Amino acid sequence: MSALPQLPSVRLETMTAPWLDKVARIEKSIYAHPWLEGNFADSLQAGYPAQMLLAGVTPGQSELIGYFVAMKGVDEVHLLNITVAKAYQGQGFARLMLDALCLWSRGQNAQWLWLEVRISNTHAQQVYEHYGFHQVGTRRNYYPLSAFQREDAVVMSKPLSPA
Repeated sequence: MSALPQLPSVRLETMTAPWLDKVARIEKSIYAHPWLEGNFADSLQAGYPAQMLLAGVTPGQSELIGYFVAMKGVDEVHLLNITVAKAYQGQGFARLMLDALCLWSRGQNAQWLWLEVRISNTHAQQVYEHYGFHQVGTRRNYYPLSAFQREDAVVMSKPLSPA
């Protein structure tokens, strides 16, 4: 029987301004139409819950694995952005961050978790469906596709059980 691969020690930390350059670099490496550093800064300024998943136990030597930004509503939380760096994709880190977001959301008495995903991003849709999200609608022309074209978004939601 072969040994399981060694996964890094990870922790969640609140996203802060000193990390925004690294967050924006990962964002740009993953998406054709990434959030800009200013979008993340605006989210922090607005007080949106934003968490980073970091590898390593030494704060000065930590590596950014991924992050998410959400927005709290009256009885719901809206996931605005969740990203895992390419080197760490496919290892369950998105699920770990979704688990953390669901726990936090339940603690805020949220009944629902909402998100949008590009209609062309079938892999992400499958990840969300496997996690318990269901497609509930479509937002026409929601995402930029090119200078003159837009792409629809699939709207998904997940009911949150009581805390």
